[in-house]
Amino acid sequence: MSVAPEPPTTLYFDKPPRGAFGHAVVWLRRVNQAAAAIGAVATGIAACVLTWEATARYLFKIPSDWQDEVSIFLLVGATFLSAGWVQQWRGHVGIQALGAVLPPAADRVRRFVSDIATLIFCTFFGWKCWSLLFEAVKDGQISGSAFGAPLWIPYGCMAVGMTLLVLVLTEQVLTRQSLRDNNP
Repeated sequence: MSVAPEPPTTLYFDKPPRGAFGHAVVWLRRVNQAAAAIGAVATGIAACVLTWEATARYLFKIPSDWQDEVSIFLLVGATFLSAGWVQQWRGHVGIQALGAVLPPAADRVRRFVSDIATLIFCTFFGWKCWSLLFEAVKDGQISGSAFGAPLWIPYGCMAVGMTLLVLVLTEQVLTRQSLRDNNP
């Protein structure tokens, strides 16, 4: 039975880079922290909405058609808005199978190449999110349910969240964070 490694007590971003880039990194960390807090609140609200839905439907026999859509919008927003903060801590799920067999230097290169590939994919995905947002606003798109919620809400959360994620990935690639020895 293997024991999970202890999380590091200090992370790479304890000291931001110097100059204008350092100020931008500090600003990005604060924005990500605020976005993650908003995501946490949205998750709590979604839990309350879903609890109300179950209670109203099964105990009080009150039909509802808005709770599912509201909770989905809240959870989409929470997921995407917190993605940059999670990446900032390197908390996204990673496959460690190769890391166990590669020498440490080769594993750092593998992680760096993975960061670049992730940045490319997330940049494309973020661009598509912004395209969806602009299209939803321009056309006044709404969901197909009886509730008819405007689709710019989830698309906006997706676009902002992916932009924050791309900015964090860009910082990590530019600072070559995965090539450092002390990187988790």
